[in-house]
Amino acid sequence: MKLFKKINWLPTSIAVVTLLIIFGLNAPKPVYAAQKAGKDTTVSAGDVQFTDIPTAADSIAIRKKAADSAAKIAATTKQGGATISEPGKNGAVASEKSQTLWQVFIAGFLGGLLAITMPCIYPLLPLTVSFFTKKSGSRAKGISHSFLYGLSIIVIYVLLGVIITLLFGPGALNALATNGVFNLFFFLLLVVFGISFLGAFEINLPSSLANKLDQNSEKGGVIGIFFMAATLVVVSFSCTGPIIGTLLVDAAAKGDRLGPAVGMFGFSFALALPFTVFALFPSALKSLPKSGGWLNSIKVVLGFIELGFSLKFLSNVDLAYHWNWFDREVFLSIWIALGLLITLYLIGKIKFSHDSDLPYLSVPRTFIAIGFFAFTIYLIPGLWGAPLKVVSGFLPPPATQDFDLTRSIGSSPSAPEQKTSIKEKKYESIFARGKHQGLNEWYDYKQALQVSKELKKPILIDFTGWNCANCRKMENEVWPDPEVRKRMQNDFVLLELYVDEKTDLPVSEVYTSSFSFKKITGIGAKNSDYETTKFNTNSQPYYVILDSNGNVLVPPKGADFNIPAYIKFLDSGIAAYKK
Repeated sequence: MKLFKKINWLPTSIAVVTLLIIFGLNAPKPVYAAQKAGKDTTVSAGDVQFTDIPTAADSIAIRKKAADSAAKIAATTKQGGATISEPGKNGAVASEKSQTLWQVFIAGFLGGLLAITMPCIYPLLPLTVSFFTKKSGSRAKGISHSFLYGLSIIVIYVLLGVIITLLFGPGALNALATNGVFNLFFFLLLVVFGISFLGAFEINLPSSLANKLDQNSEKGGVIGIFFMAATLVVVSFSCTGPIIGTLLVDAAAKGDRLGPAVGMFGFSFALALPFTVFALFPSALKSLPKSGGWLNSIKVVLGFIELGFSLKFLSNVDLAYHWNWFDREVFLSIWIALGLLITLYLIGKIKFSHDSDLPYLSVPRTFIAIGFFAFTIYLIPGLWGAPLKVVSGFLPPPATQDFDLTRSIGSSPSAPEQKTSIKEKKYESIFARGKHQGLNEWYDYKQALQVSKELKKPILIDFTGWNCANCRKMENEVWPDPEVRKRMQNDFVLLELYVDEKTDLPVSEVYTSSFSFKKITGIGAKNSDYETTKFNTNSQPYYVILDSNGNVLVPPKGADFNIPAYIKFLDSGIAAYKK
């Protein structure tokens, strides 16, 4: 028992939380359109219409269109002996969306735990709890006041999340994931947050606001407690601001209307928890580690992590706008450099302005340093083409890598030649940086139909995107499996439809959507509208198997990292086509 008492559990917990975040617990997830009206999933070559993904500006037209169609179309469709559920009510879609919100909550909760360890908050724990227990007169009153204090913190942060949603709207949030300007803004924002945590400057709210709130906190009752919580929120903003900003950037970019509110609920719940728990058990305050240099160390490490996460948004812009300079090895080189700097910092070889002297390495600090150094070593083979499945969702596609040993030594067999009458693949040059080793990809629906008829093979549509993390994960974890690769090489015509491609359509192909009434001018808009119109979702990745006439053969499928399940999906499409 004495051994357990001597261990500082809080720094150890921070080590675990930090490593979990590094390994991608808050990796971006797919977003879904708020479309629920039924649609016929039968897609024929003659009736294909492409429309723009609905945004807030289209909401009136969409609701009118959805109301008209919902009254006429049944929830299920019989197609070639297979029952195809209404895509808008597909169980897998609902499940994935639920998982996305849970991940937003978990990311927020972990962010809140990290915020507790910030120098602006941690020292306030014993002071605030002692204030409530002494001023209230009785333990019962002190506990009730602490509960109100914690609840006030939650209310303030959740309101912030709701305001973000109301300002931008769900349609605008959905557009952030692929918007070049916003991705560049998010990149710069996270860089500023990272530099702030490294100690270059502090991001503070106006001191007059803090003073005003502090004066109001002297009022009695619930109002006074609420203003005390508001004072904590404002005073601690220099520490919590970058964490909140990162969380809101991530939640907003996922596009779900509840994302910012759910993320703020998770963050505030974790932040409020210790104030309430220590009010219930005041004696536990004695077991807390004393404030010291380790608090600033956590802040600096988070600053490096912020800089690492910012690269994902810069990569999004590079891919979507074809700058073609931020390749996979450039991304990895920066991550490796950051990992080495964190390791050197943790073992005391480098020091920042606000750091205190490090006379010796504690056990928790040593283990955290080992974790970061091991992760850095893991990244190094990626410079020569290693798949790095743990972080594959964050990295640019493998085709962006200039030097890849796996291509040089021919470890992946090349795709069988497809002998067709088509001499040139439409849009192939545009999507060269997204090509998959060993596969023959097509990028135009009409060409894919023609190839399917000539080769007598079904079409596998992959609705994907440059900025889709789950797409990269599927391509790097599921598709390389020998059985999956064999089927995709030999049994399908692979049609890749990028929904976030910014290249303009030829003038002759520009048209006005009959669904959203918007002018469709881009390749990505055309592809995304096909998905939204026919399948009532804008989830990526989204896999649809068609016959040579464009008819859906089996129920479509979203991201599924279970390889046997994905093989079963492919086999069901092959069997349905042969019938």
